[in-house]
Amino acid sequence: MPLQQQTTSIHPPHGHGQRHDHSRQNWWVKSPWWAKYVFLPLTLGFTGMTTLLFALRAAPLPDESFLDPTRIETTDGKVLSEWTLRGVRSEQVPIRQIPASLQEATLAVEDARFYQHHAVSPRSMMRALWVDAKSGHVVEGGSTITQQLVKNLFLSQERTLTRKVHEALLSLQLELHESKQDILNQYLNTIYYGHGAYGVGAASLLYFGKPVSDLSLAESAMLAGLPKGPSIYSPLLHPDAAKERQRTVLDRMVQVGAITEHEADAAYQQPLSYHTAVDPIASAPYFTHTALEEAKTQYHITSEALYRGGIRITTTLDPVLQHAAEHAIRSSLPPSSNIQAAIVAMDPETGAIKAMVGGRDYATSPYNRVFAERQPGSTFKAVLYTAALQNGWTPADQVNSEITTFLYDKDKMYTVHDYGDFYAHRPLTMREAIARSDNVYAVTTNLDIGPDSVIEEARKMGVTTPLSPYPALALGVFPTSPLQMATVYATLANGGYRVVPHTVEQVKSPSATLTAQPEGDKTQVIPDTVAFQMTDLMKSVLAPGGTGYKVRQYLHGPAAAKTGTTDTDAWMVGYTPKLVCAVWVGYDNNKPLSLNEEHLAGPIWAKFMGTAQQRVPSQWYQPPLGLEKRVIDPVTAELATNRCSTTETDYFAEGTGPKTFCSLHPAQTEEPKQQKHFPWWQKWLWHR
Repeated sequence: MPLQQQTTSIHPPHGHGQRHDHSRQNWWVKSPWWAKYVFLPLTLGFTGMTTLLFALRAAPLPDESFLDPTRIETTDGKVLSEWTLRGVRSEQVPIRQIPASLQEATLAVEDARFYQHHAVSPRSMMRALWVDAKSGHVVEGGSTITQQLVKNLFLSQERTLTRKVHEALLSLQLELHESKQDILNQYLNTIYYGHGAYGVGAASLLYFGKPVSDLSLAESAMLAGLPKGPSIYSPLLHPDAAKERQRTVLDRMVQVGAITEHEADAAYQQPLSYHTAVDPIASAPYFTHTALEEAKTQYHITSEALYRGGIRITTTLDPVLQHAAEHAIRSSLPPSSNIQAAIVAMDPETGAIKAMVGGRDYATSPYNRVFAERQPGSTFKAVLYTAALQNGWTPADQVNSEITTFLYDKDKMYTVHDYGDFYAHRPLTMREAIARSDNVYAVTTNLDIGPDSVIEEARKMGVTTPLSPYPALALGVFPTSPLQMATVYATLANGGYRVVPHTVEQVKSPSATLTAQPEGDKTQVIPDTVAFQMTDLMKSVLAPGGTGYKVRQYLHGPAAAKTGTTDTDAWMVGYTPKLVCAVWVGYDNNKPLSLNEEHLAGPIWAKFMGTAQQRVPSQWYQPPLGLEKRVIDPVTAELATNRCSTTETDYFAEGTGPKTFCSLHPAQTEEPKQQKHFPWWQKWLWHR
């Protein structure tokens, strides 16, 4: 059989390796389908899972100490405030002291199957994955309590699929190392409840002023609803939203069988009383809180992200100037009085706020009076005269200083009084009117150029509060804030440019670095010549006879400023080329100021600015092109002569200065030598 022999001859001899391959092929061919497609994958999966679990059990948990805190820093890197998940307001409470109602409420609303699943909930994860797949990015977590704890303790807050896998593995590892009860205890002592409170102990004290063990069902349900959105559901900020969230928690407790509907209704109807939360900030608290709010609004950083850590906020604060501001208030206000004060200082070139104090004590009164709207009094006259110089007035224009009744709107009367009814009873120049803070001059100017022109100028320079075109507009009767007045004076200090005040220079997060971008470009809103004229005129406030002269002793160089006083408010606002500062003093309840209290703003301003002049020294302004320097007699407002005993030096726009010399004191000139005349007989004798 040739064919059979030929077939046999082409097979090599069977060796050991060939018998093994042949037998394996026979096993795969002869094995039933369930062994090939079910048993083998299960075996491999079981082996892999077992190996993974043994590895997770053997490996130590990550160290929590690597958590990067959120830091608020000054311009030179000094830490104003920092915190991590342990927080600056945290209370560790053992599980036996946490009421069952709070534990059950938390489980009901966060993870109802906590005691049934093993670290992760496949049902929740599948639902979350489906939602994420449809949206194209992670929008829903599907996290168990174990996963939330792992995320807070060991991971960043980024929302990526890679991090979710890491989170699941660490959650399995955590449950291999610790019991469910211990994990729940850690969670309740770690989770963020808002306003700087981490853990149920701190939250109970913060919101209700009592130990967590004393919480009622209603209070427990309120707290249990906060971790989902501490800022959204804060009962201190959004009581209606918080109440709705409490109802949701109570309904979930009914659904899982923790309480009855009757108990839920009774808890919902129970009235709750809350404590006032004060954010846990130690250094420069008014400024730091403002910077935090700016970071949230301008850089879209959430409260939860700030408190969970990993963020660097570089602020504009100068610690030396901040200390000087705090010291100026502390050393100037009577210790036994309830009178308040506010101070804000900024770089006029950039709007960067260098110091801010919003009250005497943040712990007892966190309300920031830098933003309080109060009557600015005569400090508003800087706006008035800026408008006047652009509407035909010059420093040489005069107004008689005496009690005056004005007729306006055809049939309305308005009588103006000076402070203390003290009048010069003679014509005043603009420099004298600013130095003395003369109200008659101010109202005359206002009505002459038109109140609408003054309002337009105020808007350009930074006043955003309501203003009305009345004669009293010139006297600062319409409330505005110290921050707005600082912005107005910054426009004068920097040569006529409007700047945007800000407290944050840069925000660094794990995902991005954002640098301050002030709203809009720096825009010139008044001519540099007018800004210089106003600066030079307001120097007279600190000269002899000026309303600020008594505090001149604290300064170390020239400055421009204006005082302001109403029945309830005392102000001083002024600047150097490098810094502008606004100070307000008064009572929160608008209590009238005493005679001594009316003069408290000046020393605060001058003490601070004296330090500022040493901290940020500067060369004084030089007049820009387009101005003419003239020496005039303030009595006649004409060019001074060598016989004028009192003079003032002013700057005028070209062609607008006085042209004639003082008519009251004509120049004294040297008389020419007269030739002597002799009688005829003397001439005859001499010639003889």
